[in-house]
Amino acid sequence: MKRILGLILFLLISLWAPAENGRNPALNTAEKVNYLTPLEKEVIYEINLFRSNPARYAKLYIEPLAKYYDKKILHYPGDQPIQTKEGVRALNECVKELEKATPQPILYPNKGLSQAARKHQKDQQKTGRTGHTGSDGSNMRQRVEKYGKWQVRIGENIAYGNSSARQIVIFLLIDDGIKDRGHRVTLLHPAFKIVGVACGSHPVYETMCVMDFAGGMAD
Repeated sequence: MKRILGLILFLLISLWAPAENGRNPALNTAEKVNYLTPLEKEVIYEINLFRSNPARYAKLYIEPLAKYYDKKILHYPGDQPIQTKEGVRALNECVKELEKATPQPILYPNKGLSQAARKHQKDQQKTGRTGHTGSDGSNMRQRVEKYGKWQVRIGENIAYGNSSARQIVIFLLIDDGIKDRGHRVTLLHPAFKIVGVACGSHPVYETMCVMDFAGGMAD
């Protein structure tokens, strides 16, 4: 029993033991995947960094942004000013909720989910549309099921106009203007174990990134 408890303690400690370069290799589950771009791998790492300790992530990376708001304009460091709908209120609400959030299992990349995400990203890259419905009328479930049989639960987040993996995750967590904070709920959902990511260009917002989540995936 003591040996088992010791092993569990070691795993919990190692999950937040940073490497020399400040990154935790245990969270870098997509490092050796060959079908993802560097940005897509970084998005998965950032999601895992958040899920492994939501309260710490909020304290380090979200709360400090409060000082960059001027009413409803966010002067995000290193980026152009961003017009928000709720102003700093949405950020403060996000930090408050994440302080109480429970850490969740880290996610592992899945090729089928990434293919489904890529299909939607390429479609909107051509059409300039936004949202979860494809130009052919397909929804998230139909796209995912072309590449395998999903298990337990599926979900999809899409971010537009973000320049980095951290910005993608932070903006989805703050979820400005989204009443039910559905993107945040997806990023925190305990049922999700795998993720597919596809980032690319968008004719209106310059960039976009599709993230498809599932509890499992069978070929």
